[in-house]
Amino acid sequence: MFGRRDLARLALGAGGVALSSRAQAQGSWPDRPLRWVVGYAPGGASDVFARMMARQMTPALGQSIVVENRPSGGAIVATETVIRAPADGYSLLHVDNGVLVYNPALYARLPFDPDKDLTSVGFIGRFPMLLVVRQDSPFKDFAALLAAAKAKAVTYGTPAVASPHQLTMEVVKRRSGMDATHVPYRGTPATLNGVLDGSVDCAVLDASSALPSIKGARIRALLVAGDRRAASLPDVPTAIELGYPNTVAYGWQGVCVATGTSPAIVSRLNTMMRAAVESPEMSRHMQEMGVEAVPHSAAQMAEFVKAENATWRPLIQELGIRLDG
Repeated sequence: MFGRRDLARLALGAGGVALSSRAQAQGSWPDRPLRWVVGYAPGGASDVFARMMARQMTPALGQSIVVENRPSGGAIVATETVIRAPADGYSLLHVDNGVLVYNPALYARLPFDPDKDLTSVGFIGRFPMLLVVRQDSPFKDFAALLAAAKAKAVTYGTPAVASPHQLTMEVVKRRSGMDATHVPYRGTPATLNGVLDGSVDCAVLDASSALPSIKGARIRALLVAGDRRAASLPDVPTAIELGYPNTVAYGWQGVCVATGTSPAIVSRLNTMMRAAVESPEMSRHMQEMGVEAVPHSAAQMAEFVKAENATWRPLIQELGIRLDG
């Protein structure tokens, strides 16, 4: 029969075997391909950045990264896919404002809690948000648009309800006192067309979407809602410069894994992500698209998301926006 000491030794031995197995698994990671799950359709900004990052990270990993598109409203299917997968570092989730920050305020019932079920890995970049008008608009600057809005509410377009674009304008409205009516479109091309054909007075677009039309002299940017001027548009003033403090909003993208993933694996992924973002190819593409690199550690990204939650979830609730009825 086993005595207490025998049982204790057995328990310690089992624990040692478990720890040893885990250490061996981490030491050999990765020993098979990874998947990078994207909650949006192929061809969009998230998909493009996922594929560029995967291509840059593959040599350092010594394994391929397969981009897996699982589009659905709010990227919920993709998020659940990664959360339900083993927390072993082989399933990466492409995240953004909506996935990590907005969804808990937009949906009454989610099959997961992103605050608890996901762990931050790394940041890809942030997208400056611009308030734009068509090139021949009578509004030569933001002051002129604001003056017009005092006489009659202006209209503004965005690519979607509850997008970073809409929330950016809501902050601009609150800081400046502007009266503006939201006209949501289905995607960026439709929003841009709405500005060009005069269906709306102005629109909020991210820099990567707006730059080609700005360079082509089809639209003009009146302001950027950034903590500093956008490097891609150095002549466009920030809302803060125009006298509206705390008017800061960005679209952004990053990567998370399921909570429970080894900190050593998270750290290694973060190192490789940062190297990928700093690579000549990625740097060139991001510069051309007006996307700003943000070299956050995993811990810094987690703190950033926490601050974003405190800013945007109350605003969504105040606006009464819900996407599940």
